Amino acid sequence: MSNEPILLGKALASFDALWSPHIVTRVNDYDVRIAKVEGEHIWHVHDDTDEFFLVLDGELHISLREPDGERTVLLPHGAVFTVPRGTEHKPYAPSGAAILMFEPTGTLTVGDRHDEIPDHVDSTTGHPLNA
Repeated sequence: MSNEPILLGKALASFDALWSPHIVTRVNDYDVRIAKVEGEHIWHVHDDTDEFFLVLDGELHISLREPDGERTVLLPHGAVFTVPRGTEHKPYAPSGAAILMFEPTGTLTVGDRHDEIPDHVDSTTGHPLNA
């Protein structure tokens, strides 16, 4: 990890892949990841960890399957939201977005249980940032 400040705009400009998070830094045992997203991810769940989202640009929607039914939260630029552990969710960005996520190192982007993984979704624990 860098011991210098990291400009998120420059970091985002260093890659084009969608739904393919890059690790900006680590905080204790957590990765700080950034990603460009557009279209739909997949329904998935992280059994043992919450998932934190910050929208850096654009707008992110997150559909949630909760005990009392399904709902969608809308996250405009600058909004944060935490998906509680064990909650099935599906992020999507109809018009594209840039996001920052905070999750334990080694957490798969497709969670512990998930729908079939389409080609446009990268099942990864995060890629190194080459900014």
